Amino acid sequence: MVVKKHSSNGIDIAEVISDDLLITNESDGLDLVGTLYFQGYDRVILYKENIAAQFFDLKNGLAGEVLQKFSNYRMRLVIVGDFKSYNSESLQAFIYECNQGRMVNMLAQLSDAIKSLSN
Repeated sequence: MVVKKHSSNGIDIAEVISDDLLITNESDGLDLVGTLYFQGYDRVILYKENIAAQFFDLKNGLAGEVLQKFSNYRMRLVIVGDFKSYNSESLQAFIYECNQGRMVNMLAQLSDAIKSLSN
């Protein structure tokens, strides 16, 4: 795992880059939040490919558990990826609702993620 620092509008943003799955369970989410929090970040970009597929199946509760960890630390999160391939109406509604707020967004491009987190 590599943490690439982006600075925009005087705000530091962590882009987490890895070839591996980083979040497969609630504990992984907490570990990642803790690691980034203690490095001084409160805004994070993750890639969909680094999150287990179970996260995007809302029935199992993994998304809620992991996102609660980010919320508890007041750490803003953008997950970057192509979410159009998911046919679940509930997931699409969840993504829409997330994107209406500021704490968690799911966006298609890194540039959109940096823009979203820099205000």
